[in-house]
Amino acid sequence: MDRRAASFWPLAIVFGLFVLFLYGPVFTIFTLSFQGPQGGLTFPMQGLSFHWYQELFKGLGVVDIGAALKRSLALGFVVMLLTVLFSLLAGLAFRKGVKGGTALFYVSVASLIMPSIIVSLGIALQFRLLDGGVKWLLEKAGATESLENYTTLMGMYTSGLGAHLTWTLPFGLLIMFAVFNRFNPAYEEAARDLGATPWQSFRHVVLPLIAPSLVGVGMFGFTLSWDEIARSSQTIGDVNTLPLELQGLTSTVTTPSIYALGTLTTVISLVVIAITLASVAWLRKRRA
Repeated sequence: MDRRAASFWPLAIVFGLFVLFLYGPVFTIFTLSFQGPQGGLTFPMQGLSFHWYQELFKGLGVVDIGAALKRSLALGFVVMLLTVLFSLLAGLAFRKGVKGGTALFYVSVASLIMPSIIVSLGIALQFRLLDGGVKWLLEKAGATESLENYTTLMGMYTSGLGAHLTWTLPFGLLIMFAVFNRFNPAYEEAARDLGATPWQSFRHVVLPLIAPSLVGVGMFGFTLSWDEIARSSQTIGDVNTLPLELQGLTSTVTTPSIYALGTLTTVISLVVIAITLASVAWLRKRRA
């Protein structure tokens, strides 16, 4: 029997503490969400039940959790599709060589190193300037009724969508650049030798080979959008996504219902990850 190296146990302890620090709060919230009807926000547990999940679906005061959940799912789905589409197109473009591509790449990933709240404030300011321009145009055009009814261009699928894409697209671009950097062009050359058009080569050769990576890009797009708070805080408009509602409830809800909501959002993220891994495994098996 091989003996452990002298460094094994210290490193194992450090790794165990890291995992505990990373996932301990998640398991704590998950456990406390099953408090009994008389339970509170802390240990010890006062019974075991689904009471607080039932209370959650009844509603938490004036907050419509169901509507916020639907908004977050819809926005995450749109962000996922656009992230996959733009990342794929950018990856294909950079393969052919884009003039000024290096500068464009650094500009694209710059938002990863900028504080999210600064990006959010910048986008909000930009849309306020656009609102001022629209009002000026309406005033010059004499559209009094439209001017009186006009509110703002800011909203979930305008400024909010743009803010989320500044967060998800850099990750998608990095993944697609890595994929195409190691992509063997011999497959496309073989397809062209057999008479395939560029579109047929892309559809029947390139796309099936990179499909698992595209699924991964889609997972990043959805999960990053689903959990985003800072970039949504100033840009989402007059509605809230589920993370913003959850953040607001932390100061008003004093029952384990808040833990039930946190558990629900975490479960949705895990389901998306599980679907992604299953899809990648299926695509690889099909390709093999």
